[in-house]
Amino acid sequence: MRATALAGSAVIALGLFGGALPAAAEEVPTGPADRPGPQLEELGRGLVAVTAEGGIHLSWRLLGHEVTGYSATGVTGADFTVLRDGEPIATVTDRTAYLDAGGTATSEYTVVSSDGDVSDPVVPSPDSYLDIPLQRPAGGTTPPGVIHPLGEAYTYSAGDASVADLDGDGELEYLVKWDPSNGKDVSQVGYTGTVYLDAYKLDGELLWRLDLGVNIRAGAHYTQFLAQDFDGDGKAEVMLKTAPGTRTLPGGDAALAEYVTMPAEDIEAGWTHQDDYRYSAADWREHLIRIFEGWHDREEVRSGQWPATIEQALGAAEAEFAYPLAEADAATLADRFIDVYAPGRSPNNKLRQFEGFVLTGPEYLTVLDGASGAELHTEHYTPDRGDDGLLWGDYAMGRIEPGNRVDRFLAATAYLDGERPSAIFARGYYTRTNIVAYDWDGETLTQRFHADSGHAPMRNPFNDGPHGVEGTSKEWGTLTTQGFHSLSVADVDDDGKQEIVYGSATLDDDGSLLYSSYDTVRPPTGAPVSPIAGTKAKLGHGDAMHVGDFHPDRPGLEIFTVHEGGPYAPYGWVMRAAEDGEILFGQYTGRDTGRGMVGDVRPDVPGLEVWSGNPPNQADPAASGLYSAAGKRLGDAIPGTNASIRWAGDGTTQLVNGSEDATPTIDDPTRGPLLTAEGTRTNNGTKGNPSLVADVLGDWREELVVRTVDSSALRIYTSTEETDRKLFTLLHDPQYRVDVTRQQTTYNQPAYPSFYLASDTDWSTVPLPTTAVTPDAPASADGVVTIPSTEGVRYLLDGEPVEAGEIDVRADAGTASADGASAASGRFGVSTALARDASVSLAAVAAREVTVTAEPERWYRLAADATASWTFAVADPGAPGTGDGGGTGGGSEPGTGTGTGGTESGTAATGGTGSLSTTGADLPVPLIAGALLALLAGAGLLIGRRVRGSRD
Repeated sequence: MRATALAGSAVIALGLFGGALPAAAEEVPTGPADRPGPQLEELGRGLVAVTAEGGIHLSWRLLGHEVTGYSATGVTGADFTVLRDGEPIATVTDRTAYLDAGGTATSEYTVVSSDGDVSDPVVPSPDSYLDIPLQRPAGGTTPPGVIHPLGEAYTYSAGDASVADLDGDGELEYLVKWDPSNGKDVSQVGYTGTVYLDAYKLDGELLWRLDLGVNIRAGAHYTQFLAQDFDGDGKAEVMLKTAPGTRTLPGGDAALAEYVTMPAEDIEAGWTHQDDYRYSAADWREHLIRIFEGWHDREEVRSGQWPATIEQALGAAEAEFAYPLAEADAATLADRFIDVYAPGRSPNNKLRQFEGFVLTGPEYLTVLDGASGAELHTEHYTPDRGDDGLLWGDYAMGRIEPGNRVDRFLAATAYLDGERPSAIFARGYYTRTNIVAYDWDGETLTQRFHADSGHAPMRNPFNDGPHGVEGTSKEWGTLTTQGFHSLSVADVDDDGKQEIVYGSATLDDDGSLLYSSYDTVRPPTGAPVSPIAGTKAKLGHGDAMHVGDFHPDRPGLEIFTVHEGGPYAPYGWVMRAAEDGEILFGQYTGRDTGRGMVGDVRPDVPGLEVWSGNPPNQADPAASGLYSAAGKRLGDAIPGTNASIRWAGDGTTQLVNGSEDATPTIDDPTRGPLLTAEGTRTNNGTKGNPSLVADVLGDWREELVVRTVDSSALRIYTSTEETDRKLFTLLHDPQYRVDVTRQQTTYNQPAYPSFYLASDTDWSTVPLPTTAVTPDAPASADGVVTIPSTEGVRYLLDGEPVEAGEIDVRADAGTASADGASAASGRFGVSTALARDASVSLAAVAAREVTVTAEPERWYRLAADATASWTFAVADPGAPGTGDGGGTGGGSEPGTGTGTGGTESGTAATGGTGSLSTTGADLPVPLIAGALLALLAGAGLLIGRRVRGSRD
């Protein structure tokens, strides 16, 4: 592994587990180990050294497969020796961090685990951060339009980021999305620039760039991307929505660009990669005319569900024109809709400015090779849009917004089978919800399930209220209006497989509906009045959702959500049981409650606290206030709601504040600012999201990943606070791992582990990444040791690895002739000449014991009460035999024989049978035994062994 230059002269390397100690370090598998449970990355040591107050702060990963148990302050597992300039300076057992008061800017550090694995060397960064140099794309200008007659100039800034081991080297690579300055919410009109996705090594090497093209609109709702190892080959793939015009640029070189593969039927239909499907205002008017021309032939019209004529749909008593509509009549009605009807519904309906949306044309789902960016597979995106939003309710509300509800996308990964991650892609969460799960095996993309609520029926697509209406599906119809601007994945029913928490509803691992949450609307005294008070309603849509173990005294996981249904929703914020959606506590607010957060901000109170509010966290007795995990109100003041981070050494939660042009800070609700990230910015406007918050380096605490002001670098801040806790990297918890993957989806939400992690964590409740195993016992009989086969266990015989099966460990002595020629046979395989007439007792060389030990393989640990060592006595020769020739035989019973010419045979009940022929003068037994032992040791055959039936 090479060292990686960062921040000018600063160098950091991520140590690949299994490093360079001579004849001691174990090779790291190139792919994930064959292990039970979720497949997780084979990460490197992640050693990082930064300059801190009081010296050089070092931190590194405890890997999941190294964990063996618990202690009072964390988990147990590998211990570590810290070396500075090749010399050991400390042994660290109760944490994975160390402050070296004697270090300098030129010191070189490594850490060596108690198993002999050595990290790559690093030298300190002069700052508390590391910079990944970025290659900022050139800006551009949109096409001329109504809003910008000469086009709109735009530039790029680095946006959301994600991490994965793209090339299988144990290091995390960084995926960075480049958003144009004119990116739009899905409800906003106007052209946008194109979106790029880059893949970087930690040293700033650009592996590849993906140009999504003009047919993917820029904005938080359109461009989710997933990076994880889907096929189990040790290298992550990247999946995302693409379109004609999407192309990959190896190394960022446009000259090497290759378009994604268009399906044959699209080529036959005349689509090309040069197509531009963005609608101008004139294009959309023509599109509306075509809708009106075909009105009479729609199934909804013919069935009587919708009004028979456009005039009636727009409120007129009778039809003005004959049907089918002539083009001129359809144009007249289209202009009336744009200029009269729509502004009459809302002054915000300025449909003469409707431009920049992509409402037609093919949509694809593409799988990319993580290391090269090369396309592996492309197929049509499921589900397709169907139409421009007419069936989705985009024309029905007071605010007419074609292309809005139809183009709400979400994405995540989930261990649906408990072993490998599946890709989750979703479309819609208001009036229709589609959730599709895919498996990638390296060659084929297979749909695991497709949950579709069906459209919420409407009586009039131009004037109705489809929110809160059930879809047409008998199984999934209640999913409508329950989705959020994000989604979560967690094992809510504790069956080893993860579920999809889709806002106020949850799908089981097989795609079936686990539950959809409702409650009765009960406005408290003094709260805004609800027009549906006393009726049962969906919990409904919201902006922020958190899923984790927030209440340590309550079994299972919890879900904390905020809701924007206002007086039509039972709650403005609510805590639910994740396993069945049971309401634990909450509050009706009667207003859109837009933000909510979870964290251990009151370490004097058991559990994680929850709070809600609206930017900029203004006081509101209904929508804000700090609550315990048990629902007790703790006060009016609340911390920030943009992002949380596990930064402190004591397990408490900190908040990331600062949005738009403000400098980001990490603030502790009690201690105040802990970090000011000078020269950087957050993303996503008022939401103030860092590019990423995740445990990507060092110990279990999270790093803050933000862009520099000019987007010339992605800056990674790591905590240098002292800590007394030892925990495996959070990336080796399956819920945290998939949460990091989906963090960038739409409205970024924090990642949570599957266990309760706070200042008062009971470490014995933390699920260990390793699987406990009890080794089967070996057996011994007649000089043969039988080694069992136990999943997750390797066996050693006298310290040497052995395979399962029977191993002959008898001390068969072989034969030696008087002239020195040898016909050796038996366990030792000794071939040597003895002096004539030798008289030798094997008691000195064959009476011995063998020991079998069991050790856990990667991702396993020995059960606490397991036996792991067995000792067997073998080849005990017993008393010497006698014979006419004066020779001796060996065994556990006295040897007997009638040999002639000095030949004697012996039998051994334990050591088996063997023969020794000697002629010539007697030699002293100690001399013979010493000579034999010396020969054996010199040949390295003290532990010679033979599997029965194999060759020596």
